[in-house]
Amino acid sequence: MTLSITAVFAVLILLVVMIIATGYVKAPPDRAFIISGLRKTPRILIGRAGIKIPFFERVDKLYLGQMTVDIKTEQSVPTNDFINVNVDAVAKVRIGTTSEAIQLAAKNFLNKDPEQITMDLQDSLQGNMREIIGTLALKTINTDRDSFSDQVMEKASKDMNKLGIEILSCNIQNVTDENGLISDLGMDNTAKIKKDAAIAKAQADRDVAIAQAEADKAANDARVLAQTEIAEKNNALAIKQAELKKEADTAGAIADAAYEIQQQEQQKSIQTATVNAQIAKAEREAELKQKEVIVKQQELAAEIEKKADAEKYQMEKKAEAELIQRQKKAEAAKYEQEREADAKKAQAEAQKFAAEQEAAGIKAKYDAEAAGIAAKGKAEAEAIKAKGLAEAEAMEKKAEAYKKYNGAAMAEMMIKIMPQMAAEIAKPLSQIDKINIYGTGDGTNGASQISGNMPIVMKQVFDTMSEATGVDFTEIMKAGTYDAKVNKNINITGADVSVETK
Repeated sequence: MTLSITAVFAVLILLVVMIIATGYVKAPPDRAFIISGLRKTPRILIGRAGIKIPFFERVDKLYLGQMTVDIKTEQSVPTNDFINVNVDAVAKVRIGTTSEAIQLAAKNFLNKDPEQITMDLQDSLQGNMREIIGTLALKTINTDRDSFSDQVMEKASKDMNKLGIEILSCNIQNVTDENGLISDLGMDNTAKIKKDAAIAKAQADRDVAIAQAEADKAANDARVLAQTEIAEKNNALAIKQAELKKEADTAGAIADAAYEIQQQEQQKSIQTATVNAQIAKAEREAELKQKEVIVKQQELAAEIEKKADAEKYQMEKKAEAELIQRQKKAEAAKYEQEREADAKKAQAEAQKFAAEQEAAGIKAKYDAEAAGIAAKGKAEAEAIKAKGLAEAEAMEKKAEAYKKYNGAAMAEMMIKIMPQMAAEIAKPLSQIDKINIYGTGDGTNGASQISGNMPIVMKQVFDTMSEATGVDFTEIMKAGTYDAKVNKNINITGADVSVETK
């Protein structure tokens, strides 16, 4: 009895071991093992092990990994604005992770490869995408692809949930149309990009012009400073030279200063007129550019209207796109030319400012030189004044000395120079080479007339000296005669001569 019980237990143990050995299964993470047979609800194994009862249960497999579904319209689909388009998209899907989703997917995709599952889902996803395309405009589909793909996912998710499929993502790969309208829409963006590039270029040119003007201003300031220092040095040198100059350079310095000042005024007027002419030229060129742009715009508008009237109805859409492109190009060209005109005007203003600064520097230089010349003339005038004062003082001293002389002293001085005066009077006669003497018919010859003129000349000299000094030289000469000594007493006192007769 005991032996038979042991044998039964041994058989049971062996049977259990055989069942475990033959019914052991282990599911990987990307597949679901579905064990069905004895239970009403199948068991699902994902990434774990389990045991099925041989002959009473079976194991089926379901792929749980990510799958890629190519969605293509294959045929053109009309959009909301009646434009036929072809759309290529890619959807990432997988079987849902919930037990309900796995059970639904098991009814449809059990033991199928990923390729077979994607082929089964492709038709449903294509139909959903076609429905969404019919509700959207072409521009929305092309520019807002994220919204388009979201709508496709939302629409398809309802159908996919019924199959136990979860949509992970949907990406629009390509959108095309039969008439090339998308390319025409791209021309608008191209025109905008060109416009932005033109604006950036104009701004860069403006920055370069501003930097150049600032550099010119800095260079002009340095030049003005250097010229100011030179003028100050020259001014100091001129003042030093003016202190050493004498009377002989005064007239020449004044004349040279007047000439240099006049020449500087002329140069300043010429430079100012040149700068004004350059500014006026730049403004005229800018106005001419603007007028040319207006004429070109008018010609372009006329040409576009003429072509638009000549085209047929089936080419209206294309003509509108071309019109938009040309208008954008014209606006970009106009804007670029306006920026170029503004840059030229700014450059002209910078040149005007530089010229004004240079003119101011030249004026400062010339003012400094004029100040130096004025200081030089002032110094020379002071020297002349000092010399004149000295001469006046000397003359005053001489006058005081002459006041101390009496009439006799003055008479003595005049008598001392009488031989010299006589020599000077006779000098013209000594220059005569020969004399022809003719008689006059009155009993005198020519030689006696010449010798007779000498006493007359001497008498005139005595009379002139007497009038100049107030001294009667005739009386003085007679004072040494015998008659004067016997009958007269000549007394000379001071500047007056008094004669007493005894």
